[in-house]
Amino acid sequence: MHRLRRCVWLPTLFLPLAAQAENATYQADPLVVTGSRYQASGWQLPFSVNRIDTEQATLGKPGVNLSEALGSVPGLVVQNRQNYAQDLQISSRGFGARSAFGIRGIKLLADGVPLSNPDGQGQAATFDLDTLERIEVLRGPFASVYGSNSGGVIQLFSRDGEGAPKVALDTSQAAYGTSRTRVSAEGGNDRAGFIINRSHFETDGYRDHSGAILDKTFAKLTLYPDDASKLSLSFSELDQNDTQDPQGLTWSQVQSDRRAAAPSALQFDTRKTVDHRQFALNYERSFTAGTWQSTVYSGTRRVIQYQSIPVAAQTPASQSGGVIDFERRFHGIGNRWIQSFDLGSSLLTVTTGLDYDYSRDDRQGYENFVGSTLGVKGNLRRDERNEVTSLSPYLQAAWQLGKLDLQAGLRHSEVKFKVDDRFIQGNNLDDSGSVTYRKLTPTLGASYALLSNLNVYASWGKGLETPTLNELSYSGPDNSFGFDLKPATSEQIEVGLKARLAQAASLQLALFQIDTDDELVVESASGGRSRFQNAAQTRRRGVELALESRLSDTLRANLAYTQIAATYSKDFTSNGRLIEDGNHLPGIPARTLYGELAWQPVEGFSTAVEGLYRSKLYVEDSNTAKAAPSHALFNWQARFEQKAGALTFNQVLRIDNLLDREYIGSVIVGDGNGRYYEPGPERAWYVGAGVQYQFD
Repeated sequence: MHRLRRCVWLPTLFLPLAAQAENATYQADPLVVTGSRYQASGWQLPFSVNRIDTEQATLGKPGVNLSEALGSVPGLVVQNRQNYAQDLQISSRGFGARSAFGIRGIKLLADGVPLSNPDGQGQAATFDLDTLERIEVLRGPFASVYGSNSGGVIQLFSRDGEGAPKVALDTSQAAYGTSRTRVSAEGGNDRAGFIINRSHFETDGYRDHSGAILDKTFAKLTLYPDDASKLSLSFSELDQNDTQDPQGLTWSQVQSDRRAAAPSALQFDTRKTVDHRQFALNYERSFTAGTWQSTVYSGTRRVIQYQSIPVAAQTPASQSGGVIDFERRFHGIGNRWIQSFDLGSSLLTVTTGLDYDYSRDDRQGYENFVGSTLGVKGNLRRDERNEVTSLSPYLQAAWQLGKLDLQAGLRHSEVKFKVDDRFIQGNNLDDSGSVTYRKLTPTLGASYALLSNLNVYASWGKGLETPTLNELSYSGPDNSFGFDLKPATSEQIEVGLKARLAQAASLQLALFQIDTDDELVVESASGGRSRFQNAAQTRRRGVELALESRLSDTLRANLAYTQIAATYSKDFTSNGRLIEDGNHLPGIPARTLYGELAWQPVEGFSTAVEGLYRSKLYVEDSNTAKAAPSHALFNWQARFEQKAGALTFNQVLRIDNLLDREYIGSVIVGDGNGRYYEPGPERAWYVGAGVQYQFD
């Protein structure tokens, strides 16, 4: 606890400042729904939650990756892999840091619809940042109110079409053969609104064999049948064909040629195709007694991925080949009732709901060779149906008692995996079966207003993290399904303060501790496959600081700092090696610092500079392999806007990695071949221009 004790004195620094600002006039606190389920000021909630509005998230930025918008949130580590075949890596206070691809251990939602499979594995690429209204990020104990695999919550909200109809066209060019074009139309009135957006993105990639083409479509229709109800219908689509995968590099390969692809990536032409389509309906109606909210969604996802599994490694009958081919059908529904009770001197708000999510994969695996020809679909080696079902009833209560706010939640998570193996030949035995994980996760929190501009709070909760389908697939005997894997369970404690230091300035400080039992770790890795085990206890302790300030009418500043000590608290064995108590968890930097200074001296022109520092990253459990070195990056952007009647023109100029530093953008934790490192790009330029026409 000595590291946290050093931080205990920090609140005393802000007490005098808070007292001086007691009589200041403040802008209204932004409202959030994440964590509490109902609209509330983030100021009064007893947990860490940040809201990022569209201006901060998108202006002067390419609009391609969610990583562009999340740098100002403490506790998050967003690694842009420059690899569109594998998506971003995002961790929240260490949850999700071990993910080899996509997002894992964090609940990712868009307009209330999960972008994560019920097993906790998800992708951020399906969301369209062009239509963003705001992002809400929740860390800490209350993330568990969103069920299993919720070490943190990132919730994205698209805007509703409103105002006079308008159409827009944007285009951009950037380094490494990168281009993007977008067309959109939107508008609305008090009865209905619409928004339609289509974008096309191409890149040759910074590294060899990292080209990608992404086409996205988003459409949304919002209806207001009466003054008490709202109905939204949305459709989203992602087409991503033959996206190249350069894979990770060894440290010696990085030193030799940081822009190279792994030799095996070229040998097997590693690539990935994704076709994703999704429909969603959101309905909300207010009654005299309370509010009813319902979300229904359904979609399909087709993935074909060519891996670099060596030919020799595919000899065992239980090996499922080097080509993944699956078609997923998924759907779900979420219903909740929110009701407030006026108790005279206090207000009690109760939320009760039920979330149901289901996915079914028709999955095949093929050899990635035919004779001596590599990187092609060969013989069938896997044929099965995988079903994952999640059912979670929950109850939350918020009690406002003057200066004191109390929050409590209780959720029962039930996640069921079912496998129907249809490829049973010779020594390849039947892997059919099922396993169900159940857990009751409570949360408690309290917030107290010491002053009108200073709140202190504390919260506690328990969480559940089930294995993902991929982690279960090869973790049994002879690469069979690992039905014996247990879920990881965690207990979190958070204390903090929220202060207004001056007009239009706010600060959040949080100290946290997370203890996890049965942490999922790698037991062995060979032949391109990793087997997982429940073998570790971990502890994560840290401090987060977020400062937002409007220094003047033209100058705005943001600062985010995170310090975390993430270590194993019990010995275990991995790949035949002893991993000792006290070793650092890989993929989690001990310190992260982000700063942004934005200046808008006149209407129609703004400029900003942002900086990011990240300390070194351990890449595997023994901490003996070369750690990815620490680095600091600076980015600069300027935006111009002109109006001429109904037309609005804009131009953007941006330079990333302004000082041309060499750095490792992300790491692949525990890679069995030692290819841990994914280098980030050198200095890169970006220019964009757009025009918008608004009808009368």
